[in-house]
Amino acid sequence: MAGHSKWHNIKHKKGAKDAQRGKLFMKLAKEIYVAAKEGGTDIETNSALRLAVDKAKSNNMPNDNIERAINKASGNLDGENYEEIIYEGYGPEGVAVMVKTLTDNKNRTASEVRHAFSKNNGNLGENGCVSFMFQRKGYIVIKKEHVDEDEETFMLVAIEAGCEEVEANDEVYEIFTTVEDFENVRNELQQSYPIEAAELTMFPDTYTSVSEEQQDHMSKLIDMLEDSDDVQEVYHNME
Repeated sequence: MAGHSKWHNIKHKKGAKDAQRGKLFMKLAKEIYVAAKEGGTDIETNSALRLAVDKAKSNNMPNDNIERAINKASGNLDGENYEEIIYEGYGPEGVAVMVKTLTDNKNRTASEVRHAFSKNNGNLGENGCVSFMFQRKGYIVIKKEHVDEDEETFMLVAIEAGCEEVEANDEVYEIFTTVEDFENVRNELQQSYPIEAAELTMFPDTYTSVSEEQQDHMSKLIDMLEDSDDVQEVYHNME
């Protein structure tokens, strides 16, 4: 993963979504709803719900919105039934793309995803065509300005907390964990440092280089997918 900072992508996505705050909050609410529906509404025993709520709070989602999404899942309010569907395909020059969606209308979502691929030099593929190229990992970001220790000392602290790998960039430390160790590492680190971002996400095993022209097409494909209300996350291996 060295040399491929996910932090820059997160900053870009946050900046783009801040301009569409309502859309962002709707997506976060759907994630909370599904986590609560599947694992129960107790945030202490449902780690998926706890992670979804933490993510919502880090994006300044109002507590009323969070509670409303949980209440819908508990049956106290009328709510939709969302289904998670993962779409896989190829972007320009064979870039591997995975699209995580939460939808109450599979036909609508499939049509929107297929249209985004076809319009931007991509092809929607079969299930499993690219997922084998990705690994699910825990990802934690801590800004360097919040760390008093020198780089070597902080990396030792993170490793002792149980992480797999630490990367130091200009602004932040990027910390990678197994899925199983993610919560323990996050809880350990947040006792001493403010955490800027923490999530379970997909990382590619290898990256694909594309021409400048096709990078533009790939960026448009990502933007078009993320603009869909049904799309929660877009993963890819473009370098």
